[in-house]
Amino acid sequence: MTIEQNSSLLERAAKYAALADPARLRIVDLLTLGDLSPTELQSELGMPANLLSHHLRSMEDAGLAVRHRSEADKRRSYVRLAPGALEGLIPGHQHGARRVLFVCTRNSARSQLATALWRTASDIPSASAGTHPAERVAPGAVDVAFRHGLDLGGSKPQRLDQVARDEDLVITVCDNAHEELPGLRGIHWSIPDPVRLDNEKAFEDAFADISRRVNDLAPRLRAA
Repeated sequence: MTIEQNSSLLERAAKYAALADPARLRIVDLLTLGDLSPTELQSELGMPANLLSHHLRSMEDAGLAVRHRSEADKRRSYVRLAPGALEGLIPGHQHGARRVLFVCTRNSARSQLATALWRTASDIPSASAGTHPAERVAPGAVDVAFRHGLDLGGSKPQRLDQVARDEDLVITVCDNAHEELPGLRGIHWSIPDPVRLDNEKAFEDAFADISRRVNDLAPRLRAA
């Protein structure tokens, strides 16, 4: 089989070609941590919107990035790394953290699952909170955790201002919380709310997404 006939090699070559630009490499470094809107990327990179759009199109064409609409503000989109985008490649540098704080609106599903998963993947302490906490953890979250050997039975939703510390590395896991806290520095994971559909598949999809992200990030954090 010639190189031209080997689709895997051609896909890898396209990714390396797309990464052969300092701006795109910086975008990848940022996206290995979490999802960002084009506006947030533009601010981080100090780049004109038309040039950023060109870079994002090149990354999407190479299978490095995908984007989707926000569940909160439908006019906004988020860019994320495509599944398997960096297979065989080494992502950016390590980061230090004293504690990881997972935040969503209700603190009833995604942030609770993220905290439970984090405790299995890292020795760095973790906690969770909500901007508008619910009265209880969603039964679907308790059930999916149980199916995967985790226990959320004793967990209770908590308010962000009662839990947050100055030294926390904050990871928002829902679009509403991220957009409600625009000045909050940290990481954003744009994960669809499983409570909206409230079925087993929605919770399994959210669990799988969070698990992948936790396992990708945990080796890159060191205790500060």
